[in-house]
Amino acid sequence: MDQLEMGVRRFGHVNWLGLRTLALREILRFSVVWTQTLLAPLVTAGLFLLIFSIAVGPGRGDVMGLPFMVFLAPGILMMTVIQNAFANTSSSLVISKVQGNIVDTLMPPLSPLELVLGYLAGAVARGLAISLVLGIALFAVLGIGIAHPLWTLVFVILGGALMGAIGILAGVVANKFDQMAAITNFIVTPLAFLSGTFYSVEALPPVLQKITHVNPIFYLIDGARFGILGVSDSAPALGLAVVLAALGAIIALTWWMFRTGYRLKS
Repeated sequence: MDQLEMGVRRFGHVNWLGLRTLALREILRFSVVWTQTLLAPLVTAGLFLLIFSIAVGPGRGDVMGLPFMVFLAPGILMMTVIQNAFANTSSSLVISKVQGNIVDTLMPPLSPLELVLGYLAGAVARGLAISLVLGIALFAVLGIGIAHPLWTLVFVILGGALMGAIGILAGVVANKFDQMAAITNFIVTPLAFLSGTFYSVEALPPVLQKITHVNPIFYLIDGARFGILGVSDSAPALGLAVVLAALGAIIALTWWMFRTGYRLKS
């Protein structure tokens, strides 16, 4: 059997119906409560911009040659995307485990990779929906366009996928809501806030610059800023490589968790 035929047979063995059903379920989860999952994050992002506008005001100097509020906007957009992508997958898994119906997801004939991809589809869809609406709002309020649309789309999708994968990881590890809250408060939020969202890393001391460059979320924020404004602290290609490497590693870990039933099967 030649390699082409083997590839076609493997392709045909994908449970497309099951994968599509799981993805649709994850998308419907956030869309039916859109006031909580879509509207609330947009209001929070708007409050961030409003508070910084009032607190800092026009007296703040330019950052990377741009007005501070313009510089800030892409970081707020990406931070909102990644926080909600993480929440989509992590909450889905934890709720299923607490309610005892996680078996309904594990029992159907879905491979570990199909399970991972199904959950990630919901996270990416939620991130894209939020970024679209927030991007329109930023254009209307600040007059911000998109310098590099393709780069922007790539980093938004990768941001949703990476944080969705981390959300799967957290949802598998956590068995209770307070454990999930601890992961969110002490890991995810600090990584998001200390990633160049509100400042250029060039303003940091050399040691903190090196620490920041280890954080994959920094490259998501920086990549979104490059895509929207055309400026960045690092090369977009480098950011793309780092994010893809981190995404591949985390997907491999979540695949192993689903394959072995780690903290999912009693």
